[in-house]
This record gives sequence, C-alpha cells and structure tokens, in this order.
Amino acid sequence: MKIAIMESLAVSDQKLAELKKPFEEAGHTFVEYEKSTDVPTLIAEAKDADVMVIANMPMPAEVIRACENLKFIDVAFTGVDHVGLDAAKEKNVAVSNASGYSNEAVAELVLGMALSLSRNLTAVERRCRDGATKDGLVGWELKGKTVGIIGLGRIGTRTAELFKAFGCKILAYDGHPSEQGRTLAEYVDMDTLLAESDIVTLHCPLIDSTRGLIDAAKLAKMKKRAVLINCARGPVVVTQDLADALDNGVIAGAGIDVFDKEPPLDKTEPLLNCKNCLVTPHVAFASKESMVLRAEIVFDNLASWIKGEQKNIVL
Repeated sequence: MKIAIMESLAVSDQKLAELKKPFEEAGHTFVEYEKSTDVPTLIAEAKDADVMVIANMPMPAEVIRACENLKFIDVAFTGVDHVGLDAAKEKNVAVSNASGYSNEAVAELVLGMALSLSRNLTAVERRCRDGATKDGLVGWELKGKTVGIIGLGRIGTRTAELFKAFGCKILAYDGHPSEQGRTLAEYVDMDTLLAESDIVTLHCPLIDSTRGLIDAAKLAKMKKRAVLINCARGPVVVTQDLADALDNGVIAGAGIDVFDKEPPLDKTEPLLNCKNCLVTPHVAFASKESMVLRAEIVFDNLASWIKGEQKNIVL
C-alpha cells in the first residue's frame, strides 16, 4: 500500500524511520509532504494513496472525494472536526484518531495557565523588568478554590487530578457521567458549575451542540472574579462575547490556547486586544513526550487497521 504522510508528525527523522521500518519491510511505501491548505496540491499528493496520515491540517471533503484509492485516514490528533467526515463516510473510508496522546500535555498547560492567571505572572514579570513593584497585583492561591470542568473525558479527568492535588474542589458537567468521574468530581448542571466555579476549564469536543456553548449569557453566570480556560476548541467559545466580558469586568481573566482559526492570528483578533487574556498559539497538545506518543499511536493504528482490527475508531 501507498501511505501518504501529509504533514510532519513533529518527531525526529530517526524516530520516524524506526516507526516506518516494519511497514517498509512488509512491502508498503511511504511518501511525505509539507503541510498545505491548497486543495489542488492536496489532491495531487494524495490522489493515489491508500492511506493518508494527517495531524491538525484541514482535510476537506473535496480532497477525500478525489482520492480514488483511499481506504484509511490516520489522524494524529484527538479532534477530527478538521476532516471531511461526510465524504469519508460516503466513500467508506475508515478514520482513526490518536486519542490519549496529549492528556498530560493539555492538562499541564491548563494548570500552568491557572497558576499564571491566579498570580498575575505576565503583569508582575513586566513590572519586575520595568523596575517596579507588585503593588496592586497580589494574586490568589489555587488551594480551596472550585474548578469547574466542562467535559470530563480523558483530558478533563487528568486535569481534575492535577487540580485536586492542589487542594481544589472539582465540579463537572458532562453528558455521560462515569463512576471514575464521581471519584474526582461532583457532577452538576451547567448553570451550577458556572455560578460556583472560580476557574472554568473546557474539555469538550467541537460538535453541533458545543459550538458557541460559552456565550455572553453563560459568561454572565460566572463569578466576576472567575477565570475561563479554553484548551479545547476555539469555536466552543463565542470570541467577541468573551472579549467583551473581559473588557467589561464580567469575568476576571481568561487563558486561551485555541481560536476560531489556527494561528498565526490576525492582529485584529479580539482576544489579542482585550483585557486580562493570556494567549498561546495552540500549543497545549505539543510537548516532546506527547509528539512521540502521538506518532506511536498513529503507527499502531495503522498496523491494527492493516490487520483488520481498527483501533481508536471515528468511522
């Protein structure tokens, strides 16, 4: 089979060669390309591939429909909202994701954002460099605070574990409560979570029911001293509503790693131009360790699919 790696998997050449070796020994061939968003280029690169490996680059339905030999899309990412799944379903193309690779990386960045926001790290560092003092910027501790987690899946669960270690009370909102979740968190309705939490962190997928989930009405239910963290998907939050809420003191701060579009962002992006917003360019999933684990999961998915034992099934 021909396997097209459509973008870098962010591991060393040595690691990639190690992962490819057993497949090449079995007679399969690999081609590798630079990331692209140009549809004609993507079609030309993948048109005769049996397998397509992508990470978080968009893979439009138009490209999938043009790939006559395509049988499997191996997604090196947890979310798959960037993949033309309708087209894959039409063509009976199997799709797997890399679920679980970034649990630790995302949870740790969320905790880091919470610590940075609670202690005003960006502002106090600037003060220090400017030869000034901490006056007016004394922060607060995580211990004893209430953390509301929207989406208590694998990443949400790991996030809960880390916050619990800091002495936080954990509330959770999830459409599918689990027994494991009950050992970490108290399941509550959305309004209760928003009203009682000092930190609200999002760990839900981007689907029709979560698009625009956090809007002006939801933000108004939060404590004025609360902070919102989004390391899930940008469109789960209504961007302008959040920017307005920050500028008008509806909530105290936000930590945002994901946006309506992938970085680089336009300088007019509202969340780059509002008060008390810590921003990072979609880095939550990316650590040295998570990139290696992700590649290993992708190639394990490939081996399992070839054997007829598909794992991490999306389609």
